[in-house]
Amino acid sequence: PHFSFAQSLSVAVPLFLVTMASQNAPGVATMKASGYQLPVSPLMIFTGLLALLLSPFGVYSICIAAITAAICQSPDAHPDPTRRWLAAAAAGVFYLLAGWFGGSITGLMVALPVSWVQMLAGLALLSTISGSLYQALTHESERDAAVIAFLVTASGLTLMGIGSAFWGLIAGGIGYAVLTRTRRPSLSG
Repeated sequence: PHFSFAQSLSVAVPLFLVTMASQNAPGVATMKASGYQLPVSPLMIFTGLLALLLSPFGVYSICIAAITAAICQSPDAHPDPTRRWLAAAAAGVFYLLAGWFGGSITGLMVALPVSWVQMLAGLALLSTISGSLYQALTHESERDAAVIAFLVTASGLTLMGIGSAFWGLIAGGIGYAVLTRTRRPSLSG
């Protein structure tokens, strides 16, 4: 094998875009839904530039991990919000261990029935999903757009190699724009 900048870029840029859309956007939304105030622009610039610089070398996934953020910021991680950083630190240690023992973990997951792995993932995210759905459906004016975003995301839709999390955001945004435009009261009385 030999290094090809063009081929590396052809893989790195799409993976960078997918990571930014499918991990960072939901990760920030999850954190905000839980009441955390983030400096979003500097955070996106930092993670985006770092991922863009390192993506030709295969390090494209520097991001705010959506699922990890959801698990680490929930009350299940720690009742005191100021102590939930411990869950993120523990997750980092577990990520390092998972990298070290990746082959063994993969063998274990492959040996388990798919339904068990799905059940474990669902249980880990249950309170996060219910809390997010509650907040998304609270405001009546935004409810339909939230349902559109949820359904498209849950559909598993993949277009042009981009997953349903991205398309759910796009569909929800379009739905919100269209629905708020059609619901505005007329100025002509």
